[in-house]
Amino acid sequence: MGDGARSNDNEVKILSLKLWEPSPESKQAKNMTRFIETINSKYLVQITSYEELYTWSLENTSSLWAELWKFAEIKASQNYDHVVENYEQMMSARWFTGAKLNFAENLLRFRDNKTALIFKGEGQESVRMTYAMLYDQVARLAKSLRSLGVTQGDRVAGFMPNMPETVIAMLATTSIGAVWSSCSPDFGIKGVVDRFGQIKPKVLFSADGYFYNGKAFDSLERILQISSDLCDLVKVVIVPNIEKEPDFRKIPNAILYNHFLAADENLEIEFTQVPFNHPTYIMYSSGTTGVPKCIVHGAGGTLIQHLKELMLHTDLKREDTILYFTTCGWMMWNWMISSLAIGATVVLYDGSPFYPEAGALWQLIQDEKITVFGTSAKYLSSVEQCGLHPGESYNLMSLKTILSTGSPLSEKSFQFVYQHIKQDICLSSISGGTDIISCFALGNPIGAVYAGEIQCRGLGMKVESYNSQGQSLLKEKGELVCTAPFPSMPICFWNDADQAKYYKAYFNVYPNVWRHGDFIEITETGGVIIYGRSDATLNPGGVRIGTAEIYRQIESLPEVADCVVVGQHWNNDIRVILFIKLSEGIEVNNELENKIKATIKLNSTPRHVPSKIIAVKDIPYTLNGKKVEIAVANIIHNEPVLNLDALANPQSLELFKDLPELKV
Repeated sequence: MGDGARSNDNEVKILSLKLWEPSPESKQAKNMTRFIETINSKYLVQITSYEELYTWSLENTSSLWAELWKFAEIKASQNYDHVVENYEQMMSARWFTGAKLNFAENLLRFRDNKTALIFKGEGQESVRMTYAMLYDQVARLAKSLRSLGVTQGDRVAGFMPNMPETVIAMLATTSIGAVWSSCSPDFGIKGVVDRFGQIKPKVLFSADGYFYNGKAFDSLERILQISSDLCDLVKVVIVPNIEKEPDFRKIPNAILYNHFLAADENLEIEFTQVPFNHPTYIMYSSGTTGVPKCIVHGAGGTLIQHLKELMLHTDLKREDTILYFTTCGWMMWNWMISSLAIGATVVLYDGSPFYPEAGALWQLIQDEKITVFGTSAKYLSSVEQCGLHPGESYNLMSLKTILSTGSPLSEKSFQFVYQHIKQDICLSSISGGTDIISCFALGNPIGAVYAGEIQCRGLGMKVESYNSQGQSLLKEKGELVCTAPFPSMPICFWNDADQAKYYKAYFNVYPNVWRHGDFIEITETGGVIIYGRSDATLNPGGVRIGTAEIYRQIESLPEVADCVVVGQHWNNDIRVILFIKLSEGIEVNNELENKIKATIKLNSTPRHVPSKIIAVKDIPYTLNGKKVEIAVANIIHNEPVLNLDALANPQSLELFKDLPELKV
């Protein structure tokens, strides 16, 4: 595909196509530039580019994070004694020891009449809440939770849509020093119990239902079953969403949100001060290979990492309005909500992004003058496939940044954004994960955007590409590793006293080096290309191929609506199997198969060409919108898929069972 093509395995990658670069005037106004000027002044250095700043950040780790603490104006009741201790041992490194702070206090530092939250539910009018109103609501709910006996370290869970009450409940919980955990309401009963059942929450917040694609989905029956399986619950708080007065009488210990909320006015929040590493969030692994792992994230590490990424890598400022299209079960929700600490306006959207029309989110961007829009690579691809050209149909003058994550963003999608959404925009593909509740690679507002590349590695994140011998690679594909500790590493896994699960998840391949599970290349521009999950890497003839390399080629073909590629064990080797979901009115024939194979061979290598191309009616995805190659691989090898509740469309796996094409 153009400048990103390879003709053989050994060819050096041609420099990617530059799509955008900020003007000198624009660079000067960025937070990143202001941070560079701070470093230059204090440390008497002459940093002139992001690449130089990144190198400085790795060589001066303690200074970097100390300066970020000041730059982000982190509120702490007690200052730290040391920036980092035990730095040489990743699993035992400890950050900002001695510090005492409160996560919610940092997100509620503003109490004025600027708009804090805008809620746009599907088919509903927008609802606005100022920072003063938000503080008042959190104060009242925190009092209610304290009256119920919720104390520091208790768990509070949310089975909630992306709505203001979810944000309020999280802030009230963390203001007490309790721990927040959430799932989106489209999770099945088993999926929720598999998660919340491990952490034993004292309180469960749940809406009575949610809207999606023009339909209302009642949650009350599931809440009844879920609450009965969570034996430590003392209260279930029901938030009306699809009904003004939902009938929740069957649910034990249930109460309506407005009845639970303290009636007092002008309350001051008592922010419980906790150590930097005190638990704040519990996140979950996808659960596609077993019961989800409960990943515990700390107050300070989450806060400082999010503020670094929002202020510097996203250039978020108080005057900005940010929308990330996400559910409350995806870490991007937690990431977006940290924007409150900057005083920006956060837009919460809940519902289908294509209802009541394909341009629903672009209409919202126009109406609310959103400046930073985050979404998934799958969404941008879907916008292109449905023929929508947002830049021609909507006024996107306010928009300055588009963020994309969830899966690798193809070169074709990069070019679509600049051709049909907006030419003058910083398109930042970002990559990290639930494991670190943040990013390893992300945007650089003072740098260029190249097709198919993430702009840079994050400040202070010593990200490298390793071969199987643990040697660092440049301009070659390898494992994404991080060779030095960082503040947003998980503080632990829940119920993992000897840290055996934690060690196995990240450190059992390269000693004292974090192995993330992605297949990447670090380019000569300083960018990063993600080739897909390394645990789903294909190995035909012993050559490692990332699944995203094949997806990038298929996305250029209008005949194919979606696809998934896996490796099948065959004759003591691995053969590549491509499953395709066809566009409407298209059928598989020799001509289409030959076109697919020729496209893949031309733009990658002969080894990427699938041995079999098989049409299916649906492609399986997780609830967070990620393809599940491993589940498909398990099915075709007659192996069990252990947690179907992690999938958005588990019934689709039936399409891959006992296929005659895979027996020859």
